[in-house]
Amino acid sequence: MPKLNQIKIMKASCFLSRFCDFYIRGGALVVMALTLLAPTILHAQAADIPSAAPAQPTGSSSEQRARTLLDQMVQALGGDAWLNRTSEFVEGRGSSFFHGEPNPYIIEFHETVRPAHPHASPPVTAADRIGYLTDRGMILPGKKIDVVQIMIDGHGYEVTYKGKTELPKDQVEDYYRRHDHSVDSIVLNWIHAPGVMIVYEGQKLVDRHLVDQISILSAANDAVTLDLDSATHLPIRRTFQYRNQQFHDFDQESETYDDYHTIQGIATPMTVTRYHNGDMSGQRYLTKVTYNQPIPPDFFSPDAIVPKLKKK
Repeated sequence: MPKLNQIKIMKASCFLSRFCDFYIRGGALVVMALTLLAPTILHAQAADIPSAAPAQPTGSSSEQRARTLLDQMVQALGGDAWLNRTSEFVEGRGSSFFHGEPNPYIIEFHETVRPAHPHASPPVTAADRIGYLTDRGMILPGKKIDVVQIMIDGHGYEVTYKGKTELPKDQVEDYYRRHDHSVDSIVLNWIHAPGVMIVYEGQKLVDRHLVDQISILSAANDAVTLDLDSATHLPIRRTFQYRNQQFHDFDQESETYDDYHTIQGIATPMTVTRYHNGDMSGQRYLTKVTYNQPIPPDFFSPDAIVPKLKKK
């Protein structure tokens, strides 16, 4: 009898062992199956959330959506009034920053910009003239312009009563790099160039604004990104990268646009802030803007400015 009982106990133990083994293996298979299915289930749940993916009109591609937004941006800026403006006269104040810390000096300036019109007859090239204001002195009150900088035809000049000099190469390159990636240049040149790729990147949050982000890649592998306010379609930020010639890595330049005012039918940002690799590098506050004032023929000629500064 004892031997019989021992045999029964051993059989029962063996049965339980096999059952437990089967149960454990079966449970492991169930867990494995659930693990494999989990990403699909979670992905399906995320896709059901409206904000999880950028909404696009039915039947529209990413490029079509981006081009529609760019058209809406142009209309928001003023449409034909913005596209056909012949001059822009600006008064304002500016300051520079280094590693995010402000320079204690505030610069007052008067600036006149001639936008480019390459398709006009004859074509009109872009030009920029900035006059910096300084105090006249203790005896005569008020301010005067005794230093003028001119950017024209790929060159940069500084003009005083002593004459004209070429601006430093890095300053000129920085100016034209920013000009070539400006909103004007994007609308006039980038989006019409052969081989361009325009991509709608979806909606993001920039400076507490919900924006539609558009990336534009040229055939030369140059890229610029625009963030447009999703409600007004006005540009909120423009960003691009370029290769640093000294360290051979990439630097990032950004400009943000704020405090829009409609002047002569044109939406004008009265505050423009620049960032270099995420650090604030400069800021401009505009106090007066006028469009389409006549410009004298020699207004952007450095040689014509010298005699006028000598008389002051």
